[in-house]
This record gives sequence, structure tokens and C-alpha cells, in this order.
Amino acid sequence: MEVLFTAEGMFTLFMLVVLQAVLGFDNLLYISIESKRVEADKQAYVRRLGVGLAIILRIVLLFVILKAVKALQGTIFSFDIPEIAKGAISGHSLIVLFGGAFIIYTAIKEITHLLVVNNLEDENGGPTRSIAKSVFLIVLMNLVFSFDSILSAMALTDSFWIMAIAIVISGVLMIWLADHVAVFLEKNRMYEVLGLFILFIVGILLVSEGGHLSHLEFFGHPVEAMSKSTFYFVLFVLVVVDVVQGQYQKKLMRAEALKKSKVA
Repeated sequence: MEVLFTAEGMFTLFMLVVLQAVLGFDNLLYISIESKRVEADKQAYVRRLGVGLAIILRIVLLFVILKAVKALQGTIFSFDIPEIAKGAISGHSLIVLFGGAFIIYTAIKEITHLLVVNNLEDENGGPTRSIAKSVFLIVLMNLVFSFDSILSAMALTDSFWIMAIAIVISGVLMIWLADHVAVFLEKNRMYEVLGLFILFIVGILLVSEGGHLSHLEFFGHPVEAMSKSTFYFVLFVLVVVDVVQGQYQKKLMRAEALKKSKVA
């Protein structure tokens, strides 16, 4: 505990909070979208309860990882199908693969839902998921997202207290930011599609990383993890395309309105 009050400890704490904030954007997006599945007056409560429980479980997970990091990194089982597929699955890779697959499934389901629903206003008028289920999913995905950030934190310090305090601070920030992200998406419905596609790319990132950690190979070709630079470049392109398309659509609507006014 005394290491926390040194200049080095305070700097490390600051760096960990920044790291958690940067790595937590995709988590914030998931929390905001997931909370919209419950009654409108319960959404803020679901976000705060979900993140609050996740903070407690993150600290428990941190303690477990510190004690069992070798077991999680070690191979659970391996397989080798000659000339077809092979791999060595670890606890870490299994968690990342599961989390990525679930996020891809969620993103595709929500995108499909937006396309097939006839009346978005009527659909958004009622809850589609129970509070307990939404809180459970938020906590579960929070833990999946936190796994890599905890391992990254362990590269900066071996102090449990510094990492635990960083988790609490970043969790409080996440509760505050999640409300703001949810309000923004509610006021700017078109950006909900962008958010879902970002979640889809996050899922692909996690699956590719899990496949790399598992040393998966298919037909002699190893699965390579998507680089973070590629991930951020794709996000940048998605955001730019969405913004440009939105501005162009407004321009077309103004031109159409002007044309109608001249005809009238």
C-alpha cells in the first residue's frame, strides 16, 4: 500500500486510469446500447448497477488473475487435425474468443433488428429485456473487456492496490460517461448504426486476438491478430464515412425541399 504514495506510484496510477479510459470506449458503447433494451426510466439504473457490480467483480478478477495468471496463460487443451486445423486453447484465449463471438452476434442481431422492424418509434416504446438480464450481460461483457486491460496493467505494476484503485476510478468515470453516451445516441439515432458496426469490428478484433492466442491454424495458415493500428484506422474510416454521408444527406434534403418550394 505504501508504494501508492510515492511519485512513481501516483504516476503509475494516473497511467492506469488513462489506459482503462482508452480501452473502455468499446465497453461504454456496449453498455449504452444494451441498457436501451429495458424500460426508459430504468436505463440509467441498469447502467449504474451493471458497472457498479462489474467494478467489484473486476477487483475479484484482478486478485484471481494475479494468483492464477500462469494457469490462465497455460494450455487447457490442444488439437491437431492434419492439414485442416490445429491449435492450443488457453483460459485467456477462450475468454477472448467467447467475448468476441458474443459481441459479433449482438451487433448482427441489433443491425438486423433495425432493418426488419416496421416502426422504430413503436418498437422503442417498450422494454425488450428484463433488468436482471441486461445487468447480467453488462457485467459479463465488462469482465470480458477488462481481461486484457488487467493484463496490460500488470505490465506496468505489480501492486494490487494501485490496480484496484485504478479500476474503481475508471469504473466511476465509466458510469458517468455511459449516461452521456446513451443520451447522445438517443438524440442522434443515426449514430446508433455506426455504434453497432463499431461493436462488430470490436468483436472481429477480439476473435482474431483469441485465435492468435490459441495458435489456431486452418489449412496451414495461422490466425493473425488484427493490429491496433488497423483497428483504429477502420474506426476512423467508419466515423468519417458516417459524418460525410450525414452531411451529404442533409444537403440533398435541402435541395429537394428547395425544388418542391419552387414547384409550389
